[in-house]
Amino acid sequence: MHFLNDTGNIRESFFINQVRIANDVITSSVADLKVGDNTFEVGGKNKKQKQIQGVDNAFVVKDDIETGYMNVLPLWQFGLLY
Repeated sequence: MHFLNDTGNIRESFFINQVRIANDVITSSVADLKVGDNTFEVGGKNKKQKQIQGVDNAFVVKDDIETGYMNVLPLWQFGLLY
């Protein structure tokens, strides 16, 4: 039996489930999601800034990294919000 492994959807679902407890989460026209005035692009450790270039209050949320830097945040840290 073959199971579809869509890691991108799993990452985004995790992010949404953690953030939606205290915030409204909506889709973004330039990236994955918006939370208030902040725009988030969710991806793996190799995700680049291309989609959020020139966007104010924009962040890249990366899986498979331990620490963040500048506007890059580790996905695991959002698990602490719940």
